[in-house]
This record gives sequence, structure tokens and C-alpha cells, in this order.
Amino acid sequence: MPLWLLRRFGAMLGFVLYYAVKSRRHVGLTNLKLCFPEWAAGQHEQILKQHYREFCTCIFFYSKLWFGSRAQVEALVRREGFEHFTAVEDQHLILLAPHFLGMDFGGTRHMVDHLGATMYSSANDNAFDLLLLRGRQRFNHPLLVKRSEGIRGILRAIRQGVCFYYLPDQDLGPRESVFVPFFGIQTATVPGLSRLAGLGKARVVPVITTLTQEGFVCRYYPAWERFPSEDVLADTARMNAFIEERVREHPSQYYWLHRRFKTRPEGEAGLY
Repeated sequence: MPLWLLRRFGAMLGFVLYYAVKSRRHVGLTNLKLCFPEWAAGQHEQILKQHYREFCTCIFFYSKLWFGSRAQVEALVRREGFEHFTAVEDQHLILLAPHFLGMDFGGTRHMVDHLGATMYSSANDNAFDLLLLRGRQRFNHPLLVKRSEGIRGILRAIRQGVCFYYLPDQDLGPRESVFVPFFGIQTATVPGLSRLAGLGKARVVPVITTLTQEGFVCRYYPAWERFPSEDVLADTARMNAFIEERVREHPSQYYWLHRRFKTRPEGEAGLY
């Protein structure tokens, strides 16, 4: 099926879901209003509608990612800045991949021709999760680490010389998080990137994948210098600041439907 038709289906489904699922629309609008209070009236709704269109377009594009040939996947996802990866690929590596809509497309494209590892939930109890797991296994026999294995499984992969595709920017609750700023809001954030980089003696190369008119662009950024430091909070704040910069560049393509600010500091009221 041609990409233009998949885009049309995505736009139609996005329109329906925006109006049909009030609770999730509320989460998305709350997130956008917290992060972009300076926007004019109506802009938050406009960006969230665009987010729904792009999100649903990605859902239809998974048919190409999961069932297309290697050549089709390579054509679907164009890489930029790949020299930043090759400059350090002989070292232990963590690919920092925040929750932009194209994250699975960038991860699969990378694993077409490179060894890789990522984490997954072992409780795959719905069809989409099972397809997602299957899709992540398509090329080059990636190492999949169960979330229940925790840091030990990740470190084992890194120390084997397999670059780890790391998605750290979701609210996993107070037990696993520290509070650092994200768009000026104290946000529960997993501090694992700093700890993994230190224990695994790994370089961090950020990777952001975004939807374009032609498909996707997977952008590699220079490996971070002087990371980790001796301050886990400062390192985690640095990560959030980097993600925030990329979100400001592509505001409709960050995953806004997750309750990113659900966990609040003690005594602070909920935001949703």
C-alpha cells in the first residue's frame, strides 16, 4: 500500500480518536499547556490534533516496518548524522532514544545493519505488544532484555559490546525516579542513564527519529562529553534538558498521551 494512502488513513483515524477518547485528549492537552504556557489560545489544541494525525500515521506505517523487506525499511527511514555513531562505535554505547513517535522506526533501522539491544516488558498481553516485540526482533538478532532483569541485564548487553537502545523518559513512579526539571516542572525521571553509562563505561549517543513527508529521519547526535559526572541529579537534568530542546524543535511528535507529570513531589497536588 502506498505511503500517501497510509497517511490518509492515519489522518482519518487521528481525527476520530482525538474526539472519541476524551480522557486521553485531556492528558495530551494538560501536558502541552504545562510545557508551553506561552502559546496563544487554540495552539495547544492545534498541535495535539497534529500529534494524533502523526501518531496514527505511524501506526499504519508499522505495516512497512514489521512486514516490509530490508530494502523497504532502509528506504522508509533515512539516517542523518550517522558519522557520530561510527566515530565511537568501537566503544561501549548507549543510544539515548526518547519517546518521539518514530522511536521504533529508528531502532529497527539501526538494527538492520548493527547489533543492538533494548528492553521490553515480559507481560505482553495484547496483540500490539506482541507485534511490537516481533518487529523489534526482525533484523540482526537483537538482544532483548526483560524489564524484570533490571540493570543487570542491560549492563550484560553493554559489556558484550552491544549498543543499548534506551528509552528513559516515562514516569515509572517515585521508587525508581528522582525529581529534576523538564520544561521548568519538577518531573519524576529515571536516573538510569547516568548509572548505566558509569557502570558500563559507555558513551551516550542521542538518537531522535521523526516523521517527515517522505518517511522518517533518524538523527544521530554527537556522543556526550564529560558524561557521566559524579552528580546523578545533574546528569539526569542534562538528559531532560536535551530532550526538551528536541521537543521544542518537533512539538507535535513527542508522545504527549503519557501522563509524564503524574508523580509529584510530596505534598504537591496532582496535575491531571
